Amino acid sequence: MQKYISILLFLIPSLITGQSLQLQVNLPEASGREIYLAQYYLGNIYAKDTIQTDEEGRGIFKADTLLPQGLYKIYMDENNHFNFLLGSNQQFLIQNESFQSENLKIEGSAEAEAFVEYTVFLKNLQQKNAEIRKQMETANDTERQNFLNELDELTTQLYNYWDDLEKEFHDSFLAKFVKANHVPALKVSTLPEEVQKNDTLLQNARFYFQQKHFWDNFDYTDERFLYTPFFKNKLETWFTKVLYQNYDSVKTPVFNFIEEVKPHPRIFQFATSYFLNNSINSNIMGMDALFVDIARKYYLSGEAFWATEESLGKIRENVLFAENNLIGKTAPNLTLESFDGEYVNLHQIDAKYTLVVIYEPNCSHCRTFVPALYNDVYQPFKNKGLEVFAIYTMDDKEEWSDF
Repeated sequence: MQKYISILLFLIPSLITGQSLQLQVNLPEASGREIYLAQYYLGNIYAKDTIQTDEEGRGIFKADTLLPQGLYKIYMDENNHFNFLLGSNQQFLIQNESFQSENLKIEGSAEAEAFVEYTVFLKNLQQKNAEIRKQMETANDTERQNFLNELDELTTQLYNYWDDLEKEFHDSFLAKFVKANHVPALKVSTLPEEVQKNDTLLQNARFYFQQKHFWDNFDYTDERFLYTPFFKNKLETWFTKVLYQNYDSVKTPVFNFIEEVKPHPRIFQFATSYFLNNSINSNIMGMDALFVDIARKYYLSGEAFWATEESLGKIRENVLFAENNLIGKTAPNLTLESFDGEYVNLHQIDAKYTLVVIYEPNCSHCRTFVPALYNDVYQPFKNKGLEVFAIYTMDDKEEWSDF
């Protein structure tokens, strides 16, 4: 839990017109205290409203318009806070004797009440799961199989609970929210025997299965998920771990994702900005090409409605710098004078591999790197198709000669 909540009442344009918000709170431990109604947004928490409770810990959060549906928090201090789900009905009573989730009671919203019941059910299920796994550590083969069957039964109970919520609260945010982070597991028994017995093939099967099913239960076109703690982490995991970390492998999935969320302005802005920033700052060689592609398609074309002139200027500058230095691009042609006074054209060098090196003799790194390059790279490979196009950046011929 964060030790503070950011105050952001006006920067997120999050109110929805048409109905009103009225959340009554009854919090005996917050008697005469200031409490916050806090909102999750892309993994952070922001205060949306604050009230002073009376001597019995009662108060009302009011607004003439609805807040976005999502996960919210009642917050008094870093040791006293709890989450609740805010759905389409935003007029109900919240009671909690101790600020502990297990003591939370909701009256007036069936969806919010069902969420509280689900959190209690899930906590009990997790405790049973932990107990079974602890017992498995010292179990024999027969006992272990029985414990595995018990774990399967817990999973079945969870799935059945989700199904029941889907039936009772069809099309509600609750029905989506409870299983949003669940990624189906590959059933190894369904694979060919030769795959099951080969660690490499099995690892690949799991990798591609996760790629295919990572978003099965998460509707990333639903803007309500922006107001939860896990949309940003989910997207980051997908981009940096689920997708194979190579420009050619990520480009199509990333652009497909952006195009799918384009009709939803806030998600379009978030996703496009995320991919742009992470591609230019990536440590993966070649990922700068993704930055150039995104910048040209969405920013420099005018589709990024949120971009300021200042930010567009910086993006345009970075694109101009990067696009001619991308992996696979032909280097710009250079015609430079050699030490002997002859002019050498880069594109006319007849070699299978041409290494372009730009150096300056007074550079301490160059004084170490260039001799090592000559001895460790050029000498062993000069008869195997390698040539070096070394560019001296200064104009002192004596210094050039000595180096």
